[in-house]
Amino acid sequence: MDLNLKNKSFLVCGAASGFGRAIAEALLAEGANIIVTARREAELKKIYDIAPERVQIVVADLFKEKDQDNLLNTFDLNILSGAIINAGGPPAKSFLETEMEDWDNAYLSLVKWKVRLTKKIIPAFIANKYGRLLFVESKSVKQPVENLVLSNSMRLAVVGFVKTLSQEVAHHGITMNIMAPGYHDTPAMERIFAKKASVKKISIEEARKSIESEIAMGKMGDPKDFAQMALLLLSPSSNFINGQTISVEGGLIKGTFG
Repeated sequence: MDLNLKNKSFLVCGAASGFGRAIAEALLAEGANIIVTARREAELKKIYDIAPERVQIVVADLFKEKDQDNLLNTFDLNILSGAIINAGGPPAKSFLETEMEDWDNAYLSLVKWKVRLTKKIIPAFIANKYGRLLFVESKSVKQPVENLVLSNSMRLAVVGFVKTLSQEVAHHGITMNIMAPGYHDTPAMERIFAKKASVKKISIEEARKSIESEIAMGKMGDPKDFAQMALLLLSPSSNFINGQTISVEGGLIKGTFG
């Protein structure tokens, strides 16, 4: 199936590893042009080496407004067909382990920068009467993950924001959706393995096996498979999919509406 992504341009945040990296590589495989951003230049260069003529690198910490503005000044926003809003999560903690500073930092890292970046991008999409905004969050917005109270709470704010704005801009040809990944084989899982091992007083490997046993398919997801759903949502083929939170979790969520 031709998703009509060739020669279209996309911004990919958090592209150094995990879901961002997988989506960036999948877009390149479809012939798209990408602007990749993250804090680790060495990892971004590995993506650049795949197709130098179609990759632009911008090293940035998007939690910082100065870095965010620098990113947006390196290219014309009007060239974008879509953007992947993605970054890592806060520390794994139970509620009783958190301090108020943790909640402030979680707001900055999970909510504020995404709202600000969206505000910068949306006007160009409205002017072009087309755009795809895809937010990579977590299955925790549908089923909380133990010892991830900061992520469980703050990512729900993003769902509310995206759902509301998706209604406001849909008539401009813009779609906004959320992907809610379950447990995939990415570096982000390391903090979850470590926390479970610490709480249960078991080894990291035992923690991993315990987590995999919760998944109906009995294994961790592959970020490359996750990226295939992202391609659809970033393409013109997703024209009538808007304001949705789509789970990609191998049967981990037990609720009827998971």
